[in-house]
Amino acid sequence: MAGGRRRRRGSEYSDFWPGYVDVLSTLLLVVIFLMSIFMLAQYFANEEASGKDTALKRLTRQISELTNLLSLEKGKAKSALDDLAAMQATLASVRGENAKLSGFALSGDEKAKAAESRISALSTDLESQKKISNEALAKVDILNQQLLSLRRQIAALNEALEASEKKDQESQTRIENLGARLNAALARQVQELQRYRSDFFGRLRELLKNRKDIRVVGDRFVFESEVLFPSGSADLSPAGLATMDQLASAIRELERQIPKEINWALQVDGHTDIRPISSPQFPSNWELSTARAISVVRYLISRGVPARRLVAAGYGEFQPLEAGNTEEILRRNRRIELKLTNR
Repeated sequence: MAGGRRRRRGSEYSDFWPGYVDVLSTLLLVVIFLMSIFMLAQYFANEEASGKDTALKRLTRQISELTNLLSLEKGKAKSALDDLAAMQATLASVRGENAKLSGFALSGDEKAKAAESRISALSTDLESQKKISNEALAKVDILNQQLLSLRRQIAALNEALEASEKKDQESQTRIENLGARLNAALARQVQELQRYRSDFFGRLRELLKNRKDIRVVGDRFVFESEVLFPSGSADLSPAGLATMDQLASAIRELERQIPKEINWALQVDGHTDIRPISSPQFPSNWELSTARAISVVRYLISRGVPARRLVAAGYGEFQPLEAGNTEEILRRNRRIELKLTNR
């Protein structure tokens, strides 16, 4: 009996456990099913949210594109409005022109003739312009040829100028050389003339020795006027004539000695003192001094001295030997000077 109870309990236990397991299995399945549904619901919710985000981005992009298109359309619309305004203005202008020309309207034939006339005139103008253009081209060609010729002439002139400058430079060099030679020759002549002057003055000293009123001052032989002329006169005195005879003899001898290549002259200068003179013959000391120099020259010519070797000049009272108004000074300032010089 005891064994029978144990078997029965065991059978009862055995019958009780599987039912519990089924309940648990069923609950587990229900939980799994609910979790699956939840997961599916979460998946679909995520998918739906992701799709909405993608759609939102797509819509945003489309809105941006539409905004750009709208801006373009607005610009086109504004341009179209501007074109419309311009066309309206043109239309108004054309209407105004038509109104002006309505009184001058021509028939179709007349318009055609006018158009043909206009075309003919334009064609004529075109031909004329072509002709002018051809003539201009021809003139340009001629001008180019002339320019080329002028350039050649300029080149030739430059060459000639250079040659002339070269010749001028050579001539200048020759002139300088000739000038140097001439100066040297003149210097030699001056030296030679100085020697002959010394000889001439020495000869005069020898002829007129012991005469205190005749002296040498620098390069001049000086005669006091009283030796040759009476006071206030330009006529040689007898003593003056004798003195001039001696002077003429010395000059003729000098002429034989001086070489012909030396172009010399004896200058005769008349001088007065500061006291003025006024007479019908001599209104001033200029006339008196000049007349005395001329008298000496004329007498020397009459005594055989060549006229081409004599020069006469008058200085009045304006080149005194000494300043002052004493009788001695005035006497020395009244004089005739002889100077042997080059022409």
